[in-house]
Amino acid sequence: MDVEPVGQVRIAVPGGTLAALRFGTGPRIALAAHGITASGMSFRAVAAQLPTDWSLVALDLRGRGGSNQLPGPYGMDRHAADICAAAEQAGGGRPVVLIGQSMGAYAALRATATRPELFSRLVLVDGGLPLPVPPDADPDQLLATTLGPAIARLSDTFASEQAYLDFFRAHPALAGDWNEHMAAYVRYDATGPQGAVRSRTDAVAVAEDGRDLLVNAASFGPDLIGLTVPSVLLYAPRGMFGQEPGMLPEPLVQHWRAQAPALRTELVGGTNHYTILLTDGPAAAIAKWITAG
Repeated sequence: MDVEPVGQVRIAVPGGTLAALRFGTGPRIALAAHGITASGMSFRAVAAQLPTDWSLVALDLRGRGGSNQLPGPYGMDRHAADICAAAEQAGGGRPVVLIGQSMGAYAALRATATRPELFSRLVLVDGGLPLPVPPDADPDQLLATTLGPAIARLSDTFASEQAYLDFFRAHPALAGDWNEHMAAYVRYDATGPQGAVRSRTDAVAVAEDGRDLLVNAASFGPDLIGLTVPSVLLYAPRGMFGQEPGMLPEPLVQHWRAQAPALRTELVGGTNHYTILLTDGPAAAIAKWITAG
């Protein structure tokens, strides 16, 4: 499939219109939901691996990319409802394959749990498992620790688009694997005039979504256990800064694999939280599961 989007898709949702990028023109539809500070362009590498009889509709979730003007409330229930609206439109009455990465995996899981008839398969990429949050933890302190730097980055400005690209190229999880998929993702995210280039992602949306993931972490357990569509989790051995362990450590994966009968799991070796989606070999593994069956 061509790596460039063939056009934009607009989906009517509460508060306005949700934007999506469509890759390919085939009749078989996959719908994709991205990570917490990302956009639909993060699925460019996956689109490139799909056969020509497929189309990938990669959402810009509320508060990101072309949907960055959509108002809140945010949170996984809202994103799940938006995903379901997109599935109804894109599928034209037929179930679609749903893919979610990182935060998008939680939203995709919630959408599948809520409206399973809309989806023929669920592919979770390095996300979707309930994260262990201590019951007495302060969610705002946890949010500051885990997402504080990412939220702060959203208010930073850069001298040019090239400076913004250079910032990402130096990231420890990306530097060793930098490619055109990553560059296209950064260019799509960049907005603002020369001298004040910044991210299109809304920091308020990121903070609200991050807090929801922490406060309601346990709610995803019943969603996993109750899955009724074929589902797979692809996970990385390294995390957001290229370090071990990954976002989903092996004991956590083993626990939920035993609890969720419909969930299969596959470790994608040699990857981190970002390269599992943004590099060609791992993207081919994701495409294999999208087209399975």
